[in-house]
Amino acid sequence: MKKVIFFIDGFNVYHSLANLQYRKYKWLDFNKFANHFINRFEKIEDIFYFTALTHWNKKKVKRHRIYIKAQEAVGVKTVYGKFKKKSKKCRVCHRLYETYEEKQTDVNIAIYLFKLAIEDRYDKAYIVSGDSDLIPSISAIKESFPNKEIGLIIPIRGKASELKSVCDFHIQMKEKHLQMNQFPDEIKLPDKSRITRPEEWK
Repeated sequence: MKKVIFFIDGFNVYHSLANLQYRKYKWLDFNKFANHFINRFEKIEDIFYFTALTHWNKKKVKRHRIYIKAQEAVGVKTVYGKFKKKSKKCRVCHRLYETYEEKQTDVNIAIYLFKLAIEDRYDKAYIVSGDSDLIPSISAIKESFPNKEIGLIIPIRGKASELKSVCDFHIQMKEKHLQMNQFPDEIKLPDKSRITRPEEWK
């Protein structure tokens, strides 16, 4: 039986669902989603969800916390990065403005890939991302652990041609993968409390 771990780039998946056509699929159950892709000779050891909490939009933070609770209720483990303030130039007026940029997800994924490979926790890794910043870490893993199989699930609408080239295999996420693997609208948590799908995600 092959030991499998999923590494999910939360914001990469989230932004792929920003399109009006796919917004209704944001209530994605990563446990069901992961089990959809493995075969009968594989066993999921862990599913890691890499994300970061915003702090400037209370409504978004509330939705995100609800989503994290839903994931953790089905055994998904959350790994937090952070947001960093950054100055950008407006393309129209050329003035500088402040925005926030999510940091550490690619670094955290790289660290976990290496740490868990060293501990021999997986034979096969599924990375759910289209971020080309992961190329160096995946290449290094392949060089250091040639027997580990590294696969890629590319978020819907993504291409990731360079990232695909350093992986052993790749799968393109399709609408059916999103549609089939949603949480129910209401989830009962282990403490008997309940959470519901945010209205904005319906």
